[in-house]
Amino acid sequence: MKSAYAPFSALDPFFELIQRGLSGLVDGDHYFDTIAEKAIFEFRYDFPGWPQRIEGRDALMALYAGYGNRIVLNRADALVVHRCDDGRVVVVEYDVHGRIVASGAAYENRFVSILTVENRKIIHWRDYMDSLSAMRALSA
Repeated sequence: MKSAYAPFSALDPFFELIQRGLSGLVDGDHYFDTIAEKAIFEFRYDFPGWPQRIEGRDALMALYAGYGNRIVLNRADALVVHRCDDGRVVVVEYDVHGRIVASGAAYENRFVSILTVENRKIIHWRDYMDSLSAMRALSA
């Protein structure tokens, strides 16, 4: 049986890394399963074509639906997890590595994400990334 999340496979290394980092704090077999239905996502960077805020798991899935048309990740690493407030707030640092589909150029980026967990689901995600690295890779 084909997974409902197969269309998002370009992000699998990211999904798997986050699942490892949040092990024991959230419920769900896949990244999207760990997200509360009405979660809020803030993207604290100004990146063309990318929203700075979205609301809801469905909106996040819609945003990520076309990711693999532009970028495919082959690994994610350098995971550092800081648990605060008894695990309610979690700071996750990580790197992703992949390629730009159109050009074949390497894509390397670093992220810091601040998550809030409630009832074993992510209810808020604030994301910071190296925007310059993304812009350079996409313009190559």
